[in-house]
Amino acid sequence: MFVHPGEASHGDLGMITVADVVLMISNSGESEEVAAILPVLKRLGIPLIAMTAHGRSTMAQHAHIWIDTAVEKEACPLNLAPTASTTAQLAMGDALAVALLDARGFRPEDFARSHPGGSLGRKLLTHVADVMRTGDAIPTVPPHATFSELMREMSAKGLGATAVVTEENAVLGIFTDGDLRRLVEQGDDLRAKTAFDVMQVAPTTIAARALAVDAVELMEARRITSLLVVDEAGLLCGALNSNDLMRAKVI
Repeated sequence: MFVHPGEASHGDLGMITVADVVLMISNSGESEEVAAILPVLKRLGIPLIAMTAHGRSTMAQHAHIWIDTAVEKEACPLNLAPTASTTAQLAMGDALAVALLDARGFRPEDFARSHPGGSLGRKLLTHVADVMRTGDAIPTVPPHATFSELMREMSAKGLGATAVVTEENAVLGIFTDGDLRRLVEQGDDLRAKTAFDVMQVAPTTIAARALAVDAVELMEARRITSLLVVDEAGLLCGALNSNDLMRAKVI
């Protein structure tokens, strides 16, 4: 919480309680409005951290901890206007914030919860289950499906792939656009083949509870554009491709 020292002497000091720690910032450490509230803080027993360039200043002498933010020279050509000193204080404030973050075990997920609208929030809070296709939108065929049936399913669902599953929805394999191109290049008679004949066995899958960003990394590592999603029992429960992740702004 920010308290302006000029207003503190006119009522805003009431915002500071004995449960607080005060970080006081002043380059000289002798500002009148700062000096005026030092006795009150001392009387209340409130811990004071002084961020100042002068260790012998009134503010530093009253403080429990003095943080030295002295600079050799201000950036101002007259060496008068606070320029380099304010930058030093800003850098020291960031350093304190990072040290506190580390001490509290603050994680990226904690940061994301405070910034859900940002790109980091989307990456760390969006799960595969939030973006995957479910129900009838998942392209699936049984292993005995004809090649024509497989192609109709894949074209209808627009995923660029179709899963080959058992009656219990366990994943047996996958057939993708890339597989189709390779078969055509080989000159095989596709009309006589079944889904089981042309599928890739043991396809790459991801858990529905996984983060969407993990799906992105997995797809990049395996150089694939589609993923099948399985539940805790290992059964197919969804599917997604790179377009789904882009629409969710995870990519």
